[in-house]
Amino acid sequence: MDVPSAGYAFEYLIETLNDSSHKKFFNVPRLGGTKYDVLPYSIRVLLEAAVRNCDGFLMKKEDVMNILDWKTKQSNVEVPFFPARVLLQDFTGIPAMVDFAAMREAVKTLGGDPKKVHPACPTDLTVDHSLQIDFNKCAIQNAPNPGGGDLQKAGKLSPLRVQPKKLLCRGQTTCRGSCDSGELGRNSGKFSSQIENTPILCPFHLQPVPEPETVLKNQEVEFGRNRERLQFFKWSSRVFKNVAVIPPGTGMAHQVNLEYLSRVVFEEKDFLFPDSVVGTDSHITMVNGVGILGWGVGGIETEAVMLGLPVSLTLPEVVGCELTGSSNPFVTSIDVVLGITKHLRQVGVAGKFVEFFGSGVSQLSIVDRTTIANMCPEYGAILSFFPVDNVTLKHLEHTGFDKAKLKSMETYLKAVKLFRNDQNNSGEPEYSQVIQINLNSIVPSVSGPKRPQDRVAVTDMKSDFQACLNEKVGFKGFQIAAEKQNDVVSIHYEGSEYKLAHGSVVIAAVISCTNNCNPSVMLAAGLLAKKAVEAGLRVKPYIRTSLSPGSGMVTHYLSSSGVLPYLSKLGFEIVGYGCSTCVGNTAPLSEAVLNAVKQGDLVTCGVLSGSKNFEGRLCDCVRANYLASPPLVVAYAIAGTVNIDFQTEPLGTDSTGKNIYLHDIWPSREEVHQIEEEHVVLSMFKALKEKIEMGNKRWSSLEAPDSVLFPWDLKSTYIRCPSFFDKLTKEPVALQPIENAHVLLYLGDSVTTDHISPAGSIARSSAAAKYLTNRGLTPREFNSYGARRGNDAVMTRGTFANIKLFNKFIGKPAPKTVHFPSGQTLDVFEAAELYQKEGIPLIILAGKKYGSGNSRDWAAKGPYLLGVKAVLAESYEKIHKDHLIGIGIAPLQFLPGENADSLGLSGRETFSLTFPEELSPGVTLNIKTSTGKVFSVIASFENDVEITLYKHGGLLNFVARKFS
Repeated sequence: MDVPSAGYAFEYLIETLNDSSHKKFFNVPRLGGTKYDVLPYSIRVLLEAAVRNCDGFLMKKEDVMNILDWKTKQSNVEVPFFPARVLLQDFTGIPAMVDFAAMREAVKTLGGDPKKVHPACPTDLTVDHSLQIDFNKCAIQNAPNPGGGDLQKAGKLSPLRVQPKKLLCRGQTTCRGSCDSGELGRNSGKFSSQIENTPILCPFHLQPVPEPETVLKNQEVEFGRNRERLQFFKWSSRVFKNVAVIPPGTGMAHQVNLEYLSRVVFEEKDFLFPDSVVGTDSHITMVNGVGILGWGVGGIETEAVMLGLPVSLTLPEVVGCELTGSSNPFVTSIDVVLGITKHLRQVGVAGKFVEFFGSGVSQLSIVDRTTIANMCPEYGAILSFFPVDNVTLKHLEHTGFDKAKLKSMETYLKAVKLFRNDQNNSGEPEYSQVIQINLNSIVPSVSGPKRPQDRVAVTDMKSDFQACLNEKVGFKGFQIAAEKQNDVVSIHYEGSEYKLAHGSVVIAAVISCTNNCNPSVMLAAGLLAKKAVEAGLRVKPYIRTSLSPGSGMVTHYLSSSGVLPYLSKLGFEIVGYGCSTCVGNTAPLSEAVLNAVKQGDLVTCGVLSGSKNFEGRLCDCVRANYLASPPLVVAYAIAGTVNIDFQTEPLGTDSTGKNIYLHDIWPSREEVHQIEEEHVVLSMFKALKEKIEMGNKRWSSLEAPDSVLFPWDLKSTYIRCPSFFDKLTKEPVALQPIENAHVLLYLGDSVTTDHISPAGSIARSSAAAKYLTNRGLTPREFNSYGARRGNDAVMTRGTFANIKLFNKFIGKPAPKTVHFPSGQTLDVFEAAELYQKEGIPLIILAGKKYGSGNSRDWAAKGPYLLGVKAVLAESYEKIHKDHLIGIGIAPLQFLPGENADSLGLSGRETFSLTFPEELSPGVTLNIKTSTGKVFSVIASFENDVEITLYKHGGLLNFVARKFS
């Protein structure tokens, strides 16, 4: 969209940056005067985007004025927002890119030029997101799972073939030969504990794998497992303008977004405007730490932005968080994060913006700020915003920003009053609410044992854990009988005897999410490891240790600073880049540990530097899980237990028998800061830029087509041309009545998007499993619904396949329904398929809060492909209702106080309704049933844009016709 013409209503606000510059901008402060001056900085960014994109249709002048009047309109009005760019990660990015590829086919069919089909705004797609650990320090896995069953059948496009039989044993006395898939299959019974949809561990290869080999082997398996998706992504990056793919082996979405993609201020056609981003990852919020407005949204919202439409949001409340004081030298930024998280949770900021101000903000480095902003999902805020200030500019200079660009950036931000200045205390914005946090009050802490908000001071850890043993089972209790709390179970592991007790650490993971974006805490962990090794301390070998950074740059600075070998010596070897342990993708514990835990009914522990620690998330036998800063993860791993008082009890002894305490090896803030300056910032960002722009050998050599239209492989079980455009006409047809529709499902209250479109494993008895089996895949190769979002045949069959779905026609939880013409009870997909063959339209009856839970695009796409024309519910989760409209399903709502029961509906009737020629927001429609009953419902459209999209049959059709 051309900037000047988009903001035609406010052309009078366009100014030149300075007398000697050709750069222009919208001087939005002129619009509001004193009203603008008291707006929170985050709302000023929303307002600038509204002014710049005001076209009179998608963005109206009324919307602009509503944002300007934020003080009185907050929480009361919906406003559109056009972010400057979009960020996709692999799982949620693939359906969006598949839709664009299919749209090219549709445009060509309509006689248009498919080359015109491109995302409307810059779109970055990162391939690394959910890393499966196939290799780690104490186990090499053999016969890797290709994830789709197609690896051995790879066609000419694949440059890589995994050759399992080349992984020969290393001469261990216990090894019975090379571990081919047959040997593994015959001897894998007792090694059955594994990550879902990942291969079983080889029981013979037990020697450590050097770090570079570990990373390369995991990347090799990832390339094989995801071959089809990678080739499709590479094609997308070649043919679509505005699409850039971040190559594999680089890092996950939110971290690369911060390290490489951040603009802070955009420049487009000589126009300057604030950087902003939405993306399909909940931790997009990290970029708010450098003054970039951004948050995570669902697939359809993201796709809508790519197609040129805005994100709709309720004008939010903004909580001002004033930081004062300075933190203790022994407190890490993670302690600050956990302290602020607990405070914000207690205050209650769910669904709100948080904006930081006060003297304490300037004492936080950028990496501290981004870590705090990254924890938004844990305290429920939409985002936590740190306006740009001098600390931000200094950081950007260290990361290699061009100095001239930095100068114009500073001039622009000050001109539009988006630059925060500590000295201007009288000019602080007015907030919905102000809370104060004194950094002096924050002490070193961990979080657990079951929830991220349950913070425990490290000094209280021993007493707190013992209290948890006594407490009845709950968020803080395990209810272990007093006489059993001191039980000890001996285990034999690698020729030595060890003792496990309540509190023993069995998993210690420094992982990708949340904390590794902060070099100070990673370097602190490395320095602590160095001092520990030099003091003669070690980690017990049965503890599953791993180091999975969010970016290869972490490896770079840990290596260049000289601490990586010490981490490796303690077992914290790099296994790869991406979400791993914190999403449950940890290697299985040893049989000796599992047996000991079971024998003693022990409450063993996992300690990780992530953001999630729910019970059973790491492993079903690890009942206590604590979040901790990376140096504390290393410390607890060395101690081997959380049942320790670091102030009075030693971690171990040195070679002379002298006790070594934590304070003996804890690095000072000055040590960490010096190494951070010498080894991290400039070199890290320079190397990352080179890595992204040069790619890697596997990615560079990966063959992919560069044709205008994607050459769909009919045999593929991952990538398939969806059928959304099969009946697309050049012009939208008049709204058709829904006549004699059967009810596919009769549902109750709070039906979630996971009930509608599950993202987890594919049940062996499901319709999706039958489809995959018919294509030659074994159950172990099914992978998950999440991984197969690029295949509409799988996702349609997975719609309403959740085993917890309660359909009133069935009377018990099951993914089943009744096909009324025949009276058969069938899988939902099979029933819908019969209805479609018979030409019978379908509707869904539901109660309150239909579509609650995570935003999920297939929760709308799936029902559409099943033949659902309308949903009739008592109320909707707004985002899901928007998705239904966006795909072409009518959201109908019972009149207030009415529902299916009160109207005497059984769901076995057929339903008919007609839409008026001039459909208007909130219009009342009449439905007639086959029993003769007539009742009124509300067509739940909120504005003219939604009606326009529905008349076109959804967002995809609307945009396809524009391209035609």
